[in-house]
Amino acid sequence: MKYSNLPFTALFTFLIGAFFYSSATAQSSKIDSSEMVTIRIDPGAARGARVSEVFEEVNFIPLETTKESLFGSINQLEITENCYIVFDYDTKSVLIFSKEGKFKAKINRSQLKNESEKENQGFWGFSLKQENKQDFIRIASGKYTNYFDLDGKLIKKVSEDDEENLKFTDHTEIRNHYLLKNNKDSLYYQIGLRKDSIDIAQYFPYDPARYENDLFLSGGSGPALYDSDRENEKFYINYYDYNIYKLTSKKMFLAYRVFFPAIHSLPKDFSTNPIYKNKRQEYFKKNPKAIYAISNTYKIGDQLLVKMHDMDPGKEKKDAIIYNLKTAALTSLDDLEPDSSSSFLPVTDLGFHYDFANRGFLKFNKKYFYTSYSSLAMFTFKEQSVDKKPKYSALMSSYFKTENKKSNPVIIQLKLKQN
Repeated sequence: MKYSNLPFTALFTFLIGAFFYSSATAQSSKIDSSEMVTIRIDPGAARGARVSEVFEEVNFIPLETTKESLFGSINQLEITENCYIVFDYDTKSVLIFSKEGKFKAKINRSQLKNESEKENQGFWGFSLKQENKQDFIRIASGKYTNYFDLDGKLIKKVSEDDEENLKFTDHTEIRNHYLLKNNKDSLYYQIGLRKDSIDIAQYFPYDPARYENDLFLSGGSGPALYDSDRENEKFYINYYDYNIYKLTSKKMFLAYRVFFPAIHSLPKDFSTNPIYKNKRQEYFKKNPKAIYAISNTYKIGDQLLVKMHDMDPGKEKKDAIIYNLKTAALTSLDDLEPDSSSSFLPVTDLGFHYDFANRGFLKFNKKYFYTSYSSLAMFTFKEQSVDKKPKYSALMSSYFKTENKKSNPVIIQLKLKQN
């Protein structure tokens, strides 16, 4: 099967496989739908707004450019108390910067090489792990897992290592692609809850052989968890599903059922009807406006953020919105008008349609959203806004004086207004 006609997002997010087990062959835990809220979203009805009407705080953090730190784009962003840590797919490297954007250290493939290995080992990202209240960068590569400190120093290399699962504050673990074993048989579930070695609940059973004979598309690297405005809640999105589920340490809820206009909607039986098996790519070619996934689903106060993914190549579409849960008003994040609060610089990728359009927000951390711009985009927008006489922060003033269009990307930190 060829994927050359898939858009940028789909190329990075496709998975192949048959869909779920029949409910008759697996006993998943019951999803509580007693508090479900129905939401109707017409992307075309979303309206633009000024940046200051949507965000109460906007900060730009240029990442220092040196011969060693130069990289292309931010494919992954993680944040600690004192550092920004980025993964660049093109250079296959992890770069560590201070919160002021100063370059600290770089980790590349050569540092992962073991004495018994002839070639440098590849890797496709990293995770953070905390031990004794100290943050470590964890990189799995080849047969080993490598631990680096935030100065880029290799601390240890282990041959066997279990990645620590995400936990709620009561230490309940969230297990992705969870294998539940029992006396009769073993089943895989998309997600499970486990505490003190006891299984609490498991949801969305599937056959691991599904990857061999069908097409899967998602808005990220597969079904994903996103933050709500409560510490012990996560939102969960599944394949070909417009439902937004809420996961707690006790169980899963169906929080929001989203409906789109017919032109943007998949058939109701798209995930279960065998007539679509091995024909999903053909379906999306014929129906490019059909939303195959939603992602970047966050809730802050009364604001629910949703990003939508389809095959439509048009640049005028509105695929990232804020839905006001009180008023049902729709604001298009693709159509934010820069104003003095952002020094007349765009905060998504208005006019460039690359990073935000394909990935959405890179990270949500402690009430702040993060995205990024290339320096090419930044300097282009600066030139376009000269007549507005923008006032820049000291950090950005220095950046525009000393850097150029080939410099490192700029991180954008945004704090959403809650109501």
